[in-house]
Amino acid sequence: MSQESPRELLAQITQSDDEPVSKSQLKREMHALQALGEAIIAMTPTERARFPLSDDMLAAVEETSRIRSHEGRRRHMQYVGKVMRRENLAAIQAVYEEVEQEKLRRDHAFHRLEKWRDRLIEEGDDAVEPFIAEFPAVDRQALRQLIRNARRERELGKPPTNARRLFKLVRDTAGL
Repeated sequence: MSQESPRELLAQITQSDDEPVSKSQLKREMHALQALGEAIIAMTPTERARFPLSDDMLAAVEETSRIRSHEGRRRHMQYVGKVMRRENLAAIQAVYEEVEQEKLRRDHAFHRLEKWRDRLIEEGDDAVEPFIAEFPAVDRQALRQLIRNARRERELGKPPTNARRLFKLVRDTAGL
């Protein structure tokens, strides 16, 4: 299977050409549909519910969880690719793009909060005021206590229990 993401593969399939398609191109398209099906199967049920999938495709997705054999799963993925041919690929691509963009936004938000946590631990009180300016609803006493404890843990080489608690406080304050 190629190293391209399902998004790139789906974009290639949905492009319409009036030229005759080679057997190799058909195989690439089938692998792309199979990869897209695998990506949909790997999603959470909430994300999957957003896709405009037919009853056949939903049944194939549900059936996947029951298959334990490696060879049986491989054959089932081929079947999923076959069922994907009958789906509305343009609508599926649009929803897939939305889901991927949401994941990117969520990842960026978490990275930003991780930077805040690291900055709070590194700089201490110097970083508290800018943090409070950005997130005024934070519990200041708990924030300062967690920063002190996290710094002490780091100095003593202990596991980062309070750093995790600090991240949780930062995350909850930010509303994520």
